Amino acid sequence: MYQFDQSLELFNRASKVIPGGIYGHVTPATVIPGASPYYASKAEGAYYWDADNNKYIDFMCGYGPTILGYNHPEIEEAAREQKLKGSVFNHPTDKMVELAEVLTERINFADWAVFAKNGSDLTTWAVQVARETTGNKGILKAKGSYHGVDAWCSPGKGGIIDEDLANVYHFEWNDLQNFEEEFQKNLQNLACVILTPYHHPVFQDNLLADSDFLPNIQKICNKHGVVFILDDVRAGFRLHENGSHEYFNFQPDISVYCKALGNGHAISAAVGRDHLKVPASKVFLTGSYWNDAVSMAAAIQCLKIVQRDKVPDIVEKLGSQLKAGLEKTALKHGFELKITGPVSMPYLRFKDEDNLYKIQEFCKICISKGAFFHPHHNWFLSAAHKEKEILDAIQIADFAFAKMKPNE
Repeated sequence: MYQFDQSLELFNRASKVIPGGIYGHVTPATVIPGASPYYASKAEGAYYWDADNNKYIDFMCGYGPTILGYNHPEIEEAAREQKLKGSVFNHPTDKMVELAEVLTERINFADWAVFAKNGSDLTTWAVQVARETTGNKGILKAKGSYHGVDAWCSPGKGGIIDEDLANVYHFEWNDLQNFEEEFQKNLQNLACVILTPYHHPVFQDNLLADSDFLPNIQKICNKHGVVFILDDVRAGFRLHENGSHEYFNFQPDISVYCKALGNGHAISAAVGRDHLKVPASKVFLTGSYWNDAVSMAAAIQCLKIVQRDKVPDIVEKLGSQLKAGLEKTALKHGFELKITGPVSMPYLRFKDEDNLYKIQEFCKICISKGAFFHPHHNWFLSAAHKEKEILDAIQIADFAFAKMKPNE
């Protein structure tokens, strides 16, 4: 069994100098406090090591960014070459132009691109572009959706005031009738509709869209001049090399990317249609590190590899293998799993429970044996996972199911 002495010691130190010790989505409270690592020390390929030098097959990939695996040699070489020249200057570099050209050539509706560091930077900026374009204030989004940490979309309550949410409206995912009702009710004030390509709420099953759901939303938005924003931060380039909209057969007006864009290097991007280019130029967008050439060089190389190696096909195949293996092994021990969302980004729980205690116990045991599964968040597959890692993880899961008792 793994021990977490160094993690806990670091956390005790952190609690004295950092609010909450560890904050945000990586707080220990969202995993299994005391039974999972709090700090990482190094990583390679599909593996990482924690502060106590415990080694894990990583099925979170840094919560999504490492689509090619940690320390990918081609990515790191591209970053190293640019680092020798410099990263942050008084001006952008040719890497910004090149990356914008790559994105607008690859993404079928994109006529321009801008860059930042986090998904939240650009989901909020895209909303501002919609407001500048339409002259309206309203934002329509799915109930329970996550679009970042800014006041209009933050999942937290601290520091949020009523005025922050005054122009934010909600509808039920996959309920086109409810969408149209909320759309028409708020149309006179509506600037944009913002959606993820599939629904991935916190602590809940992930839901794919019905076949006509997203295309119909596109048609309705286009008809009424409402800007349709795709938040492709989590799934972008994992489901389709050209963006998730192609996987689900629709086209937004603006799409935002982040996680898999730079394989762990901090970068985000938004792309959009030509009619939004002038309004986009009027919405202030800047940050001291947002022109970072190293991350842009990494992103250019990452996009090339994703396309060259057909990475979405690779991770889909691996995800299918993991899903089938876990389901079969669970049934052998008297458990039935419910695995939702795309197989390359699965969300897993036990079918007969709503309190998530069983998935917590399962993940606790798996973590203690070297497979890092998250009990409350969707997982991620990367191209660095091979058949060995999948089979090893299924074997660890077999051990975990054997330790648990059905119907407890």
